[in-house]
Amino acid sequence: MNILAIGCHPDDVEGCCGGTLAKFAKQGHQIFMGSIANGSVGHRVIPSDELKQIRLEEARAGAKIIGAQHFCIGADDLTVEASNMDLLKEVVEIVRWAKPDLVITHNPQDYMRDHEQTSELVTSAAFCATVHHLATKSLEYDRFVPVYYMETAAGVDFCPTDYVDISDTIDIKLAAATCHKSQLTWLKDHDDMDFLETLRMISRFRGNQCGVLYAEGFRHYSGWQRFATKRLLP
Repeated sequence: MNILAIGCHPDDVEGCCGGTLAKFAKQGHQIFMGSIANGSVGHRVIPSDELKQIRLEEARAGAKIIGAQHFCIGADDLTVEASNMDLLKEVVEIVRWAKPDLVITHNPQDYMRDHEQTSELVTSAAFCATVHHLATKSLEYDRFVPVYYMETAAGVDFCPTDYVDISDTIDIKLAAATCHKSQLTWLKDHDDMDFLETLRMISRFRGNQCGVLYAEGFRHYSGWQRFATKRLLP
């Protein structure tokens, strides 16, 4: 299968579903992972232009550890808007390029607008990619793609409908997240958060919910024709 995971910022996918993507990769599936925004404001010291390049390199390193192809659309942080047609077309092109069997993105309700707008944008793009007269570089995709919403920040206000056992990939998840060194310092300074410990804690909590050591939780988007007759998550 082709798996497409789109977060807002360069570290979101690793943190929210990195263990599942690594599990997919170990099973031989094709993984495409990346972000809509470039991470331009996520630091107190590093200037935005320099930070964008640092975060791009960190994201590429994280994707390599997981075993994924990386992309970044490159919108500035805090500017992501689902109503932006130019941005929608860029996400549609990503969908058409990856030809996914399922899409993973943010939950519609999360702790910041960038995440919520990304959720709406990606869910919309997964449908719009099938529309012939919405022109992008690639031709329209030929199917409605199931969409899964990944964990929210710290698991707040998120009740999974599906779980993935990542006990055998938790170390890969944390190694990929560790590549985002600029964010480890930012999150500690801005939010007093130990990012890696938080990821391990949430994964352990989700594991406890479903009877394994470590797990990641997902919620399936229940829109028309977005279901499958078999389990798609590993």
